[in-house]
Amino acid sequence: MPAFDLPMRELERHRPEVQEPPDFDGFWRDTLKEAAQTDVLVSVRPVESGLRLTQTWDVTFRGFAGDPVRAWYSRPAGVGEPLPGVVEYAGYGRGRGLPHERLTWVNAGYAHLLMDNRGQGDQYGNGGATPDPHAFAPGGPGPAARGLLDPRDYHYRRLITDAVRAVAAVRALPGVDASRVAAVGNSQGGGLALAVAGLVPDLAAVLVTAPFLCGIRRALDLTDASPYGEISAYLSVHRGAQEAAYRTLAYMEGVSFARRAGAPAHFGVGLRDTVCPPSGAYAAFNRYGELTGVDPRKEIHAYPYNGHEGGDAVQVRRQLDWLGQVLEPGPVSSPPG
Repeated sequence: MPAFDLPMRELERHRPEVQEPPDFDGFWRDTLKEAAQTDVLVSVRPVESGLRLTQTWDVTFRGFAGDPVRAWYSRPAGVGEPLPGVVEYAGYGRGRGLPHERLTWVNAGYAHLLMDNRGQGDQYGNGGATPDPHAFAPGGPGPAARGLLDPRDYHYRRLITDAVRAVAAVRALPGVDASRVAAVGNSQGGGLALAVAGLVPDLAAVLVTAPFLCGIRRALDLTDASPYGEISAYLSVHRGAQEAAYRTLAYMEGVSFARRAGAPAHFGVGLRDTVCPPSGAYAAFNRYGELTGVDPRKEIHAYPYNGHEGGDAVQVRRQLDWLGQVLEPGPVSSPPG
């Protein structure tokens, strides 16, 4: 697929206006206040993963409405001191998978929490373990359209709340330096990490690649690829629902969260990405931190010939180097015995 979005010189200046609901901040303040009424941790159980250099626990924490959300918590074996934490969010249609799948951050010396996606996990990877008991409002069968007609019912209100609560969960776990916690994700996970950056004022860093839910209206005009395509497909049947859907999506807009974020930020984007168009990532990057009154440290890496995979392992290496400067990781463990 050739480059289809704005040319690079325009992407670098792309600062679109976003139609924020007047109660955007109040909506999220009330949502998170309700979720925080209960203690965040439910259970923390050690699991045998077959990995000698990594210790892993099966964590259950309370997310939206106090619902139980599953996660894997991993850290280098044999390291006792508190470590900086990385909370990772999975992509669209994925669950947390198996405990030995995602080892990059723990091998780099971080305490790592991988959050499950409620009501997802059946499209890719190795599944999830978190149902969504609130998925009953009108909307399409896919998560991107569930509850689309009302922001209070929308799937991403619940998932973003879970993502914020995951930060509280990792801070409550043993062996984590609560002052040094980063949010990380690609695609849907990148959109969640960006939302967390806008909703958790003391986050230490955020790393996003090809973020979903950024520049939503423009993305719906540019691509029919899923997940945006699921929203378009729903509106193609429910022809009078467009304004209600746009109103709901305005509460989930990544650019609005980026404007409120102040943590150091690292972005990555493939300029041939037809799943999450690059103009959305640049809109979030260019307006990042503008409501905080500070000039946060931020950088973006563009890959002109890559699509939704972005820079792949090259981008991950850049993330490792960058985060190592922002949050100095802990020591890497030696083999037991």
